Amino acid sequence: MMTRLFILLVLAATPLVHAAPAWDTAPLDEVAIQQGGRKKPLYVFAQDITRTITGKTTVAGDGRSESAMAFVTGFWLAPGAWLDRPVILVNHRPLKVETGLDPARKFFSYRELAQADRFTALLSEAAEVRKRNGKPKGLVKEASDVGMRMAELEGLAKGSSFTVVPCVAPNLNVWLTVPQAVAIGANPELAASWNTLVSAAAQGTPPPLGEFASILHKMHETAADVDFRRIEVETFYQKLHPLRWAWILYAAAAIVAGLTAWRGRKAGYIGAWILAGAGFLLQILGLVCRSYVAGRPPVTNMYESVVWVAFGTVLFALIFEAIYRCRTYLYGALPVAVVALILADTQPLILDRSINPLMPVLRDNFWLTTHVLSITLSYAAFALALGVGHVILGKVIVGGKPTPAIYNYLYRILQVGVLLLAVGTILGAVWANYSWGRFWDWDPKETWALIALLGYLIVLHGRIAGVWGGFGLAVGSVLGFLSILMAWYGVNFVLGAGLHSYGFGSGGFPVVAAFCGLDIAFVAVAIFRYRFLKAKSASPVAGASKVGATA
Repeated sequence: MMTRLFILLVLAATPLVHAAPAWDTAPLDEVAIQQGGRKKPLYVFAQDITRTITGKTTVAGDGRSESAMAFVTGFWLAPGAWLDRPVILVNHRPLKVETGLDPARKFFSYRELAQADRFTALLSEAAEVRKRNGKPKGLVKEASDVGMRMAELEGLAKGSSFTVVPCVAPNLNVWLTVPQAVAIGANPELAASWNTLVSAAAQGTPPPLGEFASILHKMHETAADVDFRRIEVETFYQKLHPLRWAWILYAAAAIVAGLTAWRGRKAGYIGAWILAGAGFLLQILGLVCRSYVAGRPPVTNMYESVVWVAFGTVLFALIFEAIYRCRTYLYGALPVAVVALILADTQPLILDRSINPLMPVLRDNFWLTTHVLSITLSYAAFALALGVGHVILGKVIVGGKPTPAIYNYLYRILQVGVLLLAVGTILGAVWANYSWGRFWDWDPKETWALIALLGYLIVLHGRIAGVWGGFGLAVGSVLGFLSILMAWYGVNFVLGAGLHSYGFGSGGFPVVAAFCGLDIAFVAVAIFRYRFLKAKSASPVAGASKVGATA
């Protein structure tokens, strides 16, 4: 509360300045800054913090939409101009009603929120809960989430969100904010350029950002800890959005495959292959760039695992399609990959795409690569089985009769998934013994991984033992994925407990719950339809009709 009061007093005392004009911020894009324990481009930081505060990478207002760089640069140079701009996202309607905010609005200014008594009371309550090592819930949690966005805005206002000036002293290599560097006289040329920028921002004229960026680049060349190649690659990756283009191409491939299911099958199949292959190459490019920038496999948070599972699903589909040429794997994989990548691309508040340093327990790249990649690739195999299972059950619902071959296709991918999940679980136990001194502790993550493995083993062994046939295998592939969702999403985002605390998050529960409910209903309809068709084909009347038709 004292920090917020300080910010309000400081910004209220700031001379009236104009809103950020349409500045050319491109010269600042590849300026290296230090934030969150690593060096990154200012462009990436601007995208990340703007997404955190506003829920997207643009800021609306004054009849125009401003980029993340314009927002951050404008706030950096003239924070007073943004005090009354409605830029902080508040999308929980009950919270707005409870705190007296306009329920019809999504964005509010810092001043509006800081002066809402009921809202600040909820923030204080959240702070008390955290002091007792508890987790805020309900409206208190929602208020806490908005408070975190306000805190990000406070960091920008105070200039403490990131450091950009390397200041090398004997036996000490630290980075400073620009005001800190100006205050200690670190670089007279930098101080003069900074004062010019601030003056231009106050007058509403475009500031000479190119000159300022050149000074910073020269200072960074003297810093030994700046990897300029990584800065360039990360900027390229952020601007290109290869994963977005990947899902667009996957969607196009799915549409082409669907439209040519009955006519033009050969040409449509080739076209779907080309589009899916192009999307797959773009996804590889995105994963390679992200791995290079982070210096580790891209599977350390929910965002990365969702992207990786989409990649693995398409990978397995293309491999099996190359072997069997059956179209079934494309039908099953492409919708799964499209949905996964759309969620990763459009839900930044749930799936944080920021690249952050790893916790100490995760810094062994050997175990991270072998265990986590095995587990997540098994999720990909089961996701492909989910897609193929939907294709089979969909055929049953519309009255079709799936061929024995399609059941064999499903069986093959389930075998791959079970193998990878078993290997990944064993490797996880070995890593746990290496890191924590025990192989197994019935941690929720471990427990649900075991439940998922046993569930799929039951599905496979039921078919081998003749308890159920191909249709039962399809039902098991769909219902079995619910256990994967629990192990993958539920433990981290719903239970929020266990030794895998570095992967916890929140949000998205209504969507996941709705998906599970719809899938269960879909399976129920398929089972009803299957039994109806089976009973109809076995009835004496149906048999007599067949005999008459033959005669």
